[in-house]
Amino acid sequence: MKLWGGRFAPGRRDPLFERFSESFSVDQRLVLYDLQVNRAYVRALGEARVLAAAEVRQLTRGLDRLRRYVETHPGWARGQASEDVHTWVEARLEREVGPVARKLRTGRSRNDLVATETRLFVKSEILNLESALAQLLASLLAEAKRHRSVVLPGYTHLQPAQPILFAHYLLAYFEMFQRDVSRLEDCRARADELPLGAGALAGTAFRLDRARLARALGFARVARNSLDVTSDRDFVCELLFACALALTHLSRLAEDLVIYSSPGYGFVELADAYSTGSSLMPQKKNPDSLELIRGKAATVLGKLTGTLALLKGLPLAYNRDLQEDKAALFDGLDTTREALLLAARLVRTLRLHPQRMKAATAQGFLTATDVADVLVSRGVPFAEAHAQVGKLVRYCDERQITFAELAAAEARRFIPFWDAKLRAVAASPEKAVRRRDVLGGTAPRQVARQLRAAEGTLETLRRRLPG
Repeated sequence: MKLWGGRFAPGRRDPLFERFSESFSVDQRLVLYDLQVNRAYVRALGEARVLAAAEVRQLTRGLDRLRRYVETHPGWARGQASEDVHTWVEARLEREVGPVARKLRTGRSRNDLVATETRLFVKSEILNLESALAQLLASLLAEAKRHRSVVLPGYTHLQPAQPILFAHYLLAYFEMFQRDVSRLEDCRARADELPLGAGALAGTAFRLDRARLARALGFARVARNSLDVTSDRDFVCELLFACALALTHLSRLAEDLVIYSSPGYGFVELADAYSTGSSLMPQKKNPDSLELIRGKAATVLGKLTGTLALLKGLPLAYNRDLQEDKAALFDGLDTTREALLLAARLVRTLRLHPQRMKAATAQGFLTATDVADVLVSRGVPFAEAHAQVGKLVRYCDERQITFAELAAAEARRFIPFWDAKLRAVAASPEKAVRRRDVLGGTAPRQVARQLRAAEGTLETLRRRLPG
C-alpha cells in the first residue's frame, strides 16, 4: 500500500529503492503517538463537520482497537512491511473498519503528522531523561553527604593545586547536571507547540479548530507558521545538544574516576558490578563502564553533528532528508538515558579510600597559597609572598621533602616571617580547606550550605516529575 500511488504506474518500483527509502523499521517506535494523533484529528474533523458522527465513531473505535493490539502484542511489528508507520496504521485501520479508513488523512499530510508525533515523543522522553538525571543527582548528593569531611587533592592542569572537600568535588558535578535538567526544560518548552493542521506546508483547507486540537493533544500552543513547523527540527537538534552536553559532563566525571581509581592514585574503587577483567592478565580490574560512558559521549556528539549537517542545506519546506532525524534522535536519547542510569548506580556503589586521599594532599605543596595568604595578612604584598613561597617550594622539591618535614631555620632562609603558625597552616590541608569559608567555597560550613541547596533542588525536581 502507498499513500501516494495514484500518480505512478504500477509495477515499476525498484526493490533496492524500496528498501533504501523505508522508515518503518525506525519510526515504528512512534506507533502509539500516531494512533493518539489520528484519534484527536478524527474528532477535529468531526467537529468541523468534515466527517459524519458515525464515521468519527467508526474510525475512533478502530484506532482504539489498534492501540490495544499494539499494547498487548510486543512483537506487533515483526514481519510487517510498510513504507512507514503512518502507512501501516492506515492500512491496518482499513482492515479493521473498511473503506472509511481512507478518510483518515483528509486535509492532513505525513509532514504535519510526523512533526506532531515527534514533538509528543520528545516531550515524553525529556521527562524520562530528567528522571534519570534525578537519580544521578540523588547519588551524587548521597555520596557527598556520606563523605562530607573527606579531604581530596584538587587539581588544575591535572597537577596538584589546593585541597578541597570530596563533597565539594561531587557537588561540582551536581551543578553541571542540574544545568542539564534546566536545558532539557527549555527544550521541552520550545517543542511544546502543535504542527497538526499545517498540512504539507501551506495549512489545511478545512476549518479545524487547531487551538482545541492542541489542548486535546496536550500542547501549550499552536505553531504560527505552517511552512516553518512542517520542516522545523530545531527541537531535535536542541535535544541532541542537551544530551551531548550531559554526556560531556558525564564523560568528565568518568575520566576523573578512571584516573582516581588507578593504582597511582587509589582514591576510589569501582564495584565489581561495573568493572571487567582481562582475558590475558588475571590481576586486571578495568573501569570499562566508565570508558564506555566516555565512548558513548562521542557517539551522541556525532548524532548531533550529523543532524545539524542534515539541516544545513535544506530548502523550505519538508524534504525527505528529514526522515533521517528519527534514527539519530532515538539512538541519542536511549544512549543518554542508559548512561545516566548506569552512572547513578556506579556513583552510589563507589568505595572511597580517604587515607589515600589524605596521603596525596601531602604531595604537591597544596597549602602553598594559604602560606602566601597568611603572609599577606601580615602586610607582605602578595607578589612578594608568592615569590617567597615559590622559592621555598623549589627548595623542598629539590630535596624531596614536604612543608611538614621542613626545619624552621631552612624555611626562614626564604620566608623571614616563618613561625609555628605558618608551619601549622603549611602542614594542614584541613586548615586550608576551612580557610576557604566564602560563599561557594570548599569550607565545611559552605559545603553544608551547598548540600542543603542541593537537597532543595532535587526535591523540587522530584515533585515536578510524574510518578
